[in-house]
Amino acid sequence: MISVWIEVDDAGRDLLIAELWEAGTLGITEASGSLRAFFRDDADIHELNSRFAEYHPQITAEEDRDWAQESRDQWQPTAVGERFYLVPEWRDDPAPCGRIRLRTYPGMACGTGAHPCTQLCLEAMERHLPESGRVLDVGTGSGILAQAAHLLGAEQVFACDIDHQASMIARDNFRKSPYQIPVFTGSLRSVRSGSIQTVLANLNAATLRQMRDDLTRITGPGATLILSGFRDDETDDVVPTAARVTQALERDGWSSVILST
Repeated sequence: MISVWIEVDDAGRDLLIAELWEAGTLGITEASGSLRAFFRDDADIHELNSRFAEYHPQITAEEDRDWAQESRDQWQPTAVGERFYLVPEWRDDPAPCGRIRLRTYPGMACGTGAHPCTQLCLEAMERHLPESGRVLDVGTGSGILAQAAHLLGAEQVFACDIDHQASMIARDNFRKSPYQIPVFTGSLRSVRSGSIQTVLANLNAATLRQMRDDLTRITGPGATLILSGFRDDETDDVVPTAARVTQALERDGWSSVILST
């Protein structure tokens, strides 16, 4: 057994976890500011060093233990906001009275539910998600926001991601659950103008800035946009000129805004 130890900040954590699972890790343990991923003894160390070179990985021989189970044990059910109860897919914990059980898929793609931005999105959805009209989860990752919208009673939910592997992961997650949510690989350019009434987008500031015009194009007047994934000081850069801020939520330096068009 070998381990790969990598320093990583909160902004890059979910993406790195997904990359490590794609590389074949047996399990991942987390600490503040770092991750440790475990691989079989016969893993290609040169390939791992090359693949994660930008993170300056430290590779170490480890004793033979059930690191996969230890990794799973770190993921515990979590109450988020006033209504959600996030439960890893391998656990059967019921939701406490008054909460909605939301299944999560740690490590498979961005959107484990652990990051403040995802939690801010879920809290914003509790307060501002309309039940009528089409909802589009842009950059769906594991599909957590699309599933949350479905559980909150949204009548039509769709999801998309420009990363084909991410969209396939979300599609597989939807198949393993009662959520019948269509998902496609593509960008907002594939979406008809004025066809969406609510947009969910938990993405970084640079990506949101690039899609500002498309966000208002696909929604039109009277729509709701719930955006997250950016720092407090980046809020002004991500808000489309044709939208107004209804509410802003902040936690640990991260922000989520609810917009009306």
